[in-house]
Amino acid sequence: MSQAPGAQPSRPSVYHERQRLELCAVHALNNVLQQQLFSQEAADEICKRDPSTLLHQGHAGDPEMRPVLAPDSRLNPHRSLLGTGNYDVNVIMAALQGLGLATVWWDRRRPLSQLALPQVLGLILNLPSPMSLGLLSLPLRRRHWVALRQVDGVYYNLDSKLRAPEALGGEDGVRAFLAGALAQGLCEVLLVVTKEVEEKGCWLRTD
Repeated sequence: MSQAPGAQPSRPSVYHERQRLELCAVHALNNVLQQQLFSQEAADEICKRDPSTLLHQGHAGDPEMRPVLAPDSRLNPHRSLLGTGNYDVNVIMAALQGLGLATVWWDRRRPLSQLALPQVLGLILNLPSPMSLGLLSLPLRRRHWVALRQVDGVYYNLDSKLRAPEALGGEDGVRAFLAGALAQGLCEVLLVVTKEVEEKGCWLRTD
């Protein structure tokens, strides 16, 4: 069906969660998956669920099959003591594993030209983020999780601290964004891929 003269093409619908508490890991998971699959409660369960529940015979995406990290720990090392989130990478990796996906750390020593982006479902970055108290900026930095994802041929920065998704363009655009982030130091890049891609190693270009 043709569009009326002068009509603007509709923009793709991009799922983007905004920051709440210290839940950037949860937001990054949902943003990279482009749907709300995880909550604070689900992340807490990954941290503490009794391993005996893993005996349930279900498929990889079944909540009962999701991995656990520290079921008997009162002071759980994978989240904030205040109960506001601040989950570490183990929670992110376990959450994705529970959905049948895999994660691969990108070796920052490799040139980004070797990253086979078409084989990658999405990327999750761990970046230093400035802290503030109201309008007062503090001389401290905390770690912040940020998702990058392609939607309809366009890569987006889905940082939960942004008001709206930031379009990065095609592969050149996302590589430039990654290069800038890595150049600042203290940046880690986690590739989200299928199990098959992980096993074959085809997230890495060899040509």
